[in-house]
Amino acid sequence: MSTSYDQQKRLHWELTNVELRAHATAIGLVQLCIELRRANVLEEAALERIKDAIADQVSVSATRAMASKNYRRDVRSRLDRLFAGDQEVGSAEELSFGAPQE
Repeated sequence: MSTSYDQQKRLHWELTNVELRAHATAIGLVQLCIELRRANVLEEAALERIKDAIADQVSVSATRAMASKNYRRDVRSRLDRLFAGDQEVGSAEELSFGAPQE
């Protein structure tokens, strides 16, 4: 399932307008996906599509200062860890748009 940029942008604004960007909603979604996957109700391919949809939305809403060639890939990688349910994601400064690490 591939969603066009315009469709992603429209969905982003519609979700923002009903305030579904709240942390509680996101946490609930992640936990629901973890539980459904553990119960073998949600197939791995479906979980991958869910993570892709989230990564697309995060990429679409990124400011130009944050957006980079690797930004979406970094977000997707962090989503993989988050949806695994047992790994820390780390600080947002570790994404490709953050300050260089010394």
